[in-house]
Amino acid sequence: MPLILTETKAAVRVISLNRPELINAFNRAMAAELQSALADAAADDQIRAVLLKGEGRGFCSGQDLAEAIDPNGPAIQEIVEKTYNPIVLALRSMPKPVVCAVHGVAAGAGANVALAADLTLSAQSASWVQAFSKIGLIPDSGGTFMLPRLVGLQRAAGLCMLADKINGEEAERLGLIWKCLPDDVLFSEALALADRLSQMPTQGLALTKQAFNEGLNQSLQAQLQREALLQAQAAQSHDHKEGVQAFLEKRKPNFNGK
Repeated sequence: MPLILTETKAAVRVISLNRPELINAFNRAMAAELQSALADAAADDQIRAVLLKGEGRGFCSGQDLAEAIDPNGPAIQEIVEKTYNPIVLALRSMPKPVVCAVHGVAAGAGANVALAADLTLSAQSASWVQAFSKIGLIPDSGGTFMLPRLVGLQRAAGLCMLADKINGEEAERLGLIWKCLPDDVLFSEALALADRLSQMPTQGLALTKQAFNEGLNQSLQAQLQREALLQAQAAQSHDHKEGVQAFLEKRKPNFNGK
C-alpha cells in the first residue's frame, strides 16, 4: 500500500498522507515517499499549486513512536535530519503555492509540517497540539522557527511548554493558520483555494514566497534591496506583461505561470 497518495486535479497536485490506521504518523518510509512526491510536484511544469492533506480520521499524529524507540532503528537526531528537515525545506522552497488542509489531529511534527505550508486551513473540530514536552522533547520540524514568528514568543512558549490542545477556531484566532472552516467543507474549500492559486501568476507568487523566506533573517535595508532585485525578475515574466495588458484592455488576465 502506498504511504503517500497523489492525484492531479487540473493544475493542482493533491498529496495525501496515507497511514490512516496510525493517524498518518510519520515513519522513514512515509517521509521518503512524501519527499519524492514534493520533488515531483516541484519539477512538473503542469502543476501550479499543491494541496497537502491526510487520509482517514486525522491529518498527522506526528512521529511513529514505535520507530523512535526501536533500539535497532535510527537515533532521534537522524530521524529529525532525514525525515522532517527535508520535508519542511521542500515545502518552503516549493516554487508554487502550497495549501494544507488539517482535520482531526495535527500533533507534534504533524502540526509543524502543516504550518510550513503557505496557506493552512483547519477544520473547526481539529486538534492542534505541540506534544513534544509531554515526552521531554523540544519542538522540531521548524516549530521553534515558525511558531514565534506566527504567534509571538509568549504564545509560542505557551503552546510548546504546556502542550495544551487547541481547536481550529483558536488556531485561527492566534494567527497560527490562515483560516478555520466547518468540517464538512474543509477539503472542498481547500481544493478550491489551491485551484484559485494555480490560476494566478504563480511565478510572482513563488518570488513572493522566496522574499518571505529570505526576509525572516534580513535587515530592513538588505530586504529592501532584495525586493528590488526580485521585483525586477518578476517584471520580466509573461504574467506581469499579461496582467498589465489585461488591465489596460479591461479583460480577465490569462496567466500561465511563466
